[in-house]
Amino acid sequence: MKPLAYLGAFITGALAGTAVGLLLAPEKGEQTRQKLTEAVEDFCKKHNISLSRKEVDDLVDDIKDVAEDLTD
Repeated sequence: MKPLAYLGAFITGALAGTAVGLLLAPEKGEQTRQKLTEAVEDFCKKHNISLSRKEVDDLVDDIKDVAEDLTD
């Protein structure tokens, strides 16, 4: 695997774990989605990863879908 693929796999795993934790928390969905979006944006800034707002929103939607599948 290439380093970028490892980074992508790590990010996906970390975000999926975070998403599951946030989705199981007793907060409203919109608050949870906002926290997850902020976490993705903070992670990207910290690691100099450039994503557009739409890409972040798409990633959050994907994580939410995976997390919902895991909790069913």
